[in-house]
Amino acid sequence: MNAAALTAVRPEATTQNVTLAKALNLGLREAMAADDKVLLMGEDVGTLGGVFRVTDGLKAEFGADRVVDTPLAESGIVGTAVGLAMRGYRPVVEIQFDGFVYPAYDQIVCQVAKMHTRSHGRVPMPMVIRIPFGGGIGAVEHHSESPEAQFIHTPGLKVVACSNPVDGYWMLQQAIACDDPVIFLEPKRQYHSGKAELDPSADPLPLFATRRVRAGDDVTVISYGPQVKTCLTAAEASAGEDGPSLDVFDLRTLSPFDLEPIFESVRRTGRAVVVHEAHRTLGPGAEVAARITEECFFSLEAPVHRVTGFDTPYPPSRIEHQWLPDLDRVLDAVDRTLAF
Repeated sequence: MNAAALTAVRPEATTQNVTLAKALNLGLREAMAADDKVLLMGEDVGTLGGVFRVTDGLKAEFGADRVVDTPLAESGIVGTAVGLAMRGYRPVVEIQFDGFVYPAYDQIVCQVAKMHTRSHGRVPMPMVIRIPFGGGIGAVEHHSESPEAQFIHTPGLKVVACSNPVDGYWMLQQAIACDDPVIFLEPKRQYHSGKAELDPSADPLPLFATRRVRAGDDVTVISYGPQVKTCLTAAEASAGEDGPSLDVFDLRTLSPFDLEPIFESVRRTGRAVVVHEAHRTLGPGAEVAARITEECFFSLEAPVHRVTGFDTPYPPSRIEHQWLPDLDRVLDAVDRTLAF
């Protein structure tokens, strides 16, 4: 199934008010109904419907041969998916929590990311690895991490992050239709935190495209995944106090980056703040800041500021709110860049 096929099978359905988890479920259902080579694999994805209920009901609809409950062995799950992808299937792998991906890291970096190049283009690798990521759910260790920089740094992988139900629905189908391996990041604390109107007949934005989510004139604010909501809240608070107007962007795609809309905004505002939950040192914001500096140096009125997680292991849940970027930290960065 390619992008053209995705458009061709677009359902005639009424608008629905859905959570992110439900939107992802609907996206998986559409992809599986359109192509019998699409199958799901992961821990508890079948009978239980996933720990976040994203795959709820899919085993009953498509059967145990296409919705496969696997052992607790991430390396084996991804390794099996590699073989299936080489034989023409389009496996969708679920890693139950972000911190559990590391047993499969060797498979992802050495096999998934390299097979297409290693085969001189003869063997595509059409697979999606779904990873719930980020904090804010009061979880124990290994359940709240943001490992995206490690995959962005790996050539051969596409990396995307949805931030809302509408994007989740379309981006997951587009990722499944892609002939390259896609790391699909899902902000777990937003699975059930709110709803959005989903129109399955609408025209989706391309998968690897940045989107402006709020227009502004004074500071360019860039984020993705769970922190997009934080940045929008900051923009609303700033405007409500007759403060600076924030031009807010959702990156959506982390590999490849789509930064031309960012550059255009920064050339106009002269200031930029990058926000994410991943660690600060060598995090995605460092690369975004470097590219903004390279492309917009003579337009900048201040250094590019970053608001990130700290360079420590993720803390116990009782103090995670002090570790995660929040409204105050974003607004403080905005004030610092304006005061420079």
